[in-house]
Amino acid sequence: MTALPAIEIENLGHTYGERVALRDVSFSVSRGELFGLLGPNGGGKTTLFKILATLLRPTSGCARVFGDDVSASPMAVRRRLGVVFQSSSLDPKLTVAENLRHQGHLYGLRGARLRERIEEVLKRLGIADRRDERAEKLSGGLRRRIEIAKGLLHQPEVLLLDEPSSGLDAGARRDLRLYLRQLCDQDSVTVFLTTHFMDEAESCDRLAILDRGRLVAEGKPDALKSRIGGDVIVLETHEPENLRAQIQQRFGNHVSVVDGRVRLERPHGHRFVTELVEAFPGQIDGLSVAKPTLEDVFIRETGHQFWEETPRGKRPHA
Repeated sequence: MTALPAIEIENLGHTYGERVALRDVSFSVSRGELFGLLGPNGGGKTTLFKILATLLRPTSGCARVFGDDVSASPMAVRRRLGVVFQSSSLDPKLTVAENLRHQGHLYGLRGARLRERIEEVLKRLGIADRRDERAEKLSGGLRRRIEIAKGLLHQPEVLLLDEPSSGLDAGARRDLRLYLRQLCDQDSVTVFLTTHFMDEAESCDRLAILDRGRLVAEGKPDALKSRIGGDVIVLETHEPENLRAQIQQRFGNHVSVVDGRVRLERPHGHRFVTELVEAFPGQIDGLSVAKPTLEDVFIRETGHQFWEETPRGKRPHA
């Protein structure tokens, strides 16, 4: 008998008036999997997250959690979910334990059972020694752990996290990834997170990549990167369209222009750039050669960068 997926998304669509937020999205998540929904801001991640959390009814298609439809059976779905939102839900004036106690009351936990669960999740997340400190005194990384502790208090089968690393420094993000991996591997919790951080996406078992409401790629991070045909070569030039056409005509590669730079994929890229420079003297102002990344997968599937250039640097594509 085939195991029931933890999450099933089928032909999911959603619109806000005339604006399309999700377009015919389909994928599934297995029990105990760490699954990432990667995409730039405005890509549809938060809309899909709200649908899974039973906060928003889809316009079309369906989403199920262990077979229960999020629209038809929202209460059954909620009993299986732990939800951690991007914005904090902690009361800063309460202690860690007091925040958890109030959360437990919402799920009908009382007395000895609630005290036991509070101690279990605090120990599990390495914050038992902070139980009597007020939330406002803690660092961003510790506050995020408390948010996760709240989401785990009632022992959900699925933990949903919306941009869990936002506002955290690199060290806190690394620690968070370790905690989430332990939840999947040791406790068999299915973790579903949205993110626009590439390092966070790399740590997932599988990914779905969204752009402008469309599912553009889905699979294991290494498998997605293996779709790239070799090394990624990016060329700086004053006439990108002209150079693109010349390279494509001479070498037969598929060559594109992305944000004013010429981009192509080629095996043994470090050797090939020598041929390029010799073939087009004076036309190449700068170049880079690198192994494929998830951002390269995004560019290949969408034709534009995940991060767009602005006068202040890079920011997520809207």
